Amino acid sequence: MIPDIRCYAILDPEHCRGRDLADLARASAEGGATLLQLRDKHGTTREMVERARVIVAALAGSKVPVLINDRVDVALAARADGVHVGQDDMSPQDVRRLMGPDAIVGLTVKTADQAAEVPVGLVDYTCVGGIFATVSKHNPDPPVGLLGLGRLADRIRLKRRDLPVGAIAGIRADNAEEVIAAGADGVAVISEIFMADDPRAATERLRKAVDRGLAGRTER
Repeated sequence: MIPDIRCYAILDPEHCRGRDLADLARASAEGGATLLQLRDKHGTTREMVERARVIVAALAGSKVPVLINDRVDVALAARADGVHVGQDDMSPQDVRRLMGPDAIVGLTVKTADQAAEVPVGLVDYTCVGGIFATVSKHNPDPPVGLLGLGRLADRIRLKRRDLPVGAIAGIRADNAEEVIAAGADGVAVISEIFMADDPRAATERLRKAVDRGLAGRTER
């Protein structure tokens, strides 16, 4: 399936000001999030499964798919909709084999070589990053910037034109339009939504900025 990655909310227990994960997930969905990922780098496996189940239950009926970062086992146990993996995680081939044909599988892309090697028949979207510097996620690589985003997106689309390309890291409502103009089909954010005083309103602002950017790209 081709997922809607326009407003991709990444919920990290370490970057949510200690608030309830279910409440935050619902607020983001109500504000216009089109996809939600649980990113939990430090929880135990049992904690991750429980958190994932809470989020899946909270978004039941919302039509917002729930993905798990890295962990296929957690996704399967919580009956999440899919998994997002990085270049050092389980291969997309193994993820697809374990998750099945109907799961959403996403892949992080950081370099031209990685873009050229995206297994387009196995993944449902890619996410390029980091675009800008960010404190929400440790990234030893320098930001690719808007120019790098455009180049990587073009390279991915040479392999499959309809494969959605998202962008991550340092993206806010006030720069989302230029990220879309540079070539992204959507933006993935952590702090912009889940560190905000009002996550629902923050999601609404971000979603509107993305939609404006996509509309402007279509007009050109």
